[in-house]
Amino acid sequence: MSNTPTLTSMTAADLAEILFCSGLQESDHPSAERVRTAIDDRIGARGGDRATCLALVAQEAGDHPEIYRARMRWALSTVSAAYPGLHTAA
Repeated sequence: MSNTPTLTSMTAADLAEILFCSGLQESDHPSAERVRTAIDDRIGARGGDRATCLALVAQEAGDHPEIYRARMRWALSTVSAAYPGLHTAA
């Protein structure tokens, strides 16, 4: 049995962190399907280990706070649109 987290065990904030680390950009204007695919691919590529994503998010927040805030806002709103009804907190 895999230790990969399921989408039902993740919050919108969890998924936004994963999207933040994906190659998608706001300027791509990705569809909800493309967002879900990017998140699924990123989860699969890491075997469910979010530590790499969390480290990148933390580094961006420290190194480029002005960019981090805008990108995280985009990631959160994009995840909310791609996963309607997803819980925003654990």
